[in-house]
Amino acid sequence: MRRALPAGDYSVVGLEGVVAVERKSLDDFVSTVIHSRERFHRELRKLADYRAACVVVEAGVIDVLQRRYRGEAHPGAVLGSALSIILDFRIPVFFCSSRQAACHFVQAYLLGAHKRWSV
Repeated sequence: MRRALPAGDYSVVGLEGVVAVERKSLDDFVSTVIHSRERFHRELRKLADYRAACVVVEAGVIDVLQRRYRGEAHPGAVLGSALSIILDFRIPVFFCSSRQAACHFVQAYLLGAHKRWSV
């Protein structure tokens, strides 16, 4: 079932206000944390109230370090932004190695939430 969520890109039916995943390609993550910071922080503030929320990036940390993204952002700034999300908002950022790995991770994360909190 597809519908707009209060926050995030993916959730579980019946748990839309409890669990959410924000999924990003590496280019989108870099652009968002560098150029759309205020808008993204509003989204993160919503997610911070959830029982379980995370950001999933479709790339590994090595991809950040080797600048495998568009734009001139310094890798340190990108990783610093990820750490800020983790420490300031208490929302984990998972760097998955690829789009396929991210898809599997999101599926497992949401299935785990469903098993724990669905009635």
